[in-house]
Amino acid sequence: MKIGVVVNDISTEEAWYDTTLLLSAAVHKGHDVYIMGVGDLNYMANGHMGAFAVKVKNGKSRSMENFLKNIQADAKERVHISSEELDVIFLRNNPCEDIGDRAWAQTAGMIFGQIALEKGVLVLNDPYSLMTAFNKMYFQHFPEEVRPRTLISRNADDIKEFYKEQGEKIILKPLQGSGGKDVFLMDNSTNLNQIVESINRYGYVIAQEYLPAAKDGDIRVIMLNGKILEIKGKSAAMHRVNKADDIRSNIHAGGVPQKAQITDEIRRLCNIVGPKLKRDGMFMAGIDIVGDKIMELNLDSPGGIVSIEKLEKEKFAAKIIDAIEKKIEYQKYYDGKLPNSYLATLDV
Repeated sequence: MKIGVVVNDISTEEAWYDTTLLLSAAVHKGHDVYIMGVGDLNYMANGHMGAFAVKVKNGKSRSMENFLKNIQADAKERVHISSEELDVIFLRNNPCEDIGDRAWAQTAGMIFGQIALEKGVLVLNDPYSLMTAFNKMYFQHFPEEVRPRTLISRNADDIKEFYKEQGEKIILKPLQGSGGKDVFLMDNSTNLNQIVESINRYGYVIAQEYLPAAKDGDIRVIMLNGKILEIKGKSAAMHRVNKADDIRSNIHAGGVPQKAQITDEIRRLCNIVGPKLKRDGMFMAGIDIVGDKIMELNLDSPGGIVSIEKLEKEKFAAKIIDAIEKKIEYQKYYDGKLPNSYLATLDV
């Protein structure tokens, strides 16, 4: 199997990213794996998607640090690969990281992924659905039962009114964002105007009801094919505990991963969102749960597998690669006639 993995930029990848672990799992299973940044993609004169990529070597590195260092060192000697040669393109770039000077890169992976899809390459997650889901507005299409009460606006007066309705305690964050960046707790605050103005520079503001359970952190659950990813009864999930005096539990923001207790309530919430994720071709998703609500869906480059594997002592990354292998097998049985969004979440 030949897999192309798209990231924001090879030079900015980190050893502790899930993408590094997934690359390692794929090459150790004997697959040809190519990593490329969104700026390395191109449209070829023959109508295929192409890319200047680094072929990942199975170097038996003892650490992810050395494994990634070798990949980045090889970036000077890239090879050209096209959708004629690839079986799978795994989109692992995060559009939110390209706000600003690299705005051109935000949708590039999805756009070029659509070209590859039309040429018979399996693209994960489905790039047409990702185009409607690369900001947090997508979450509002899920049942109200699973979501906190939310207002999305650029109007400061709207947000002030919502703030009063919620007892002057809400969460503010940008519509496009990740990793806990620019997330604020407004609690009887006097600087609401300044915070709204600051977030407005990047687009729309999400004002969300504050959930008291957030003081205990959140539960990150990895879903695959519309279901919780599990091995031998162990779930791909972790409890992310906030640092003192910080509402954010993201690992990027200093959250501490601990083993998660998968309750009936967590399973119920995942079961509710699963059918739409499956219908939309969302092969892999990260679900952030606080109390009895889902706070966010992470669909572009959902992470947590590195921490979860350490906690649970199971090879979840290898199981993700196994799932891709099965999809390619079925794609060949049906001679490419299965729609990408269907095949992306086919659970076989």
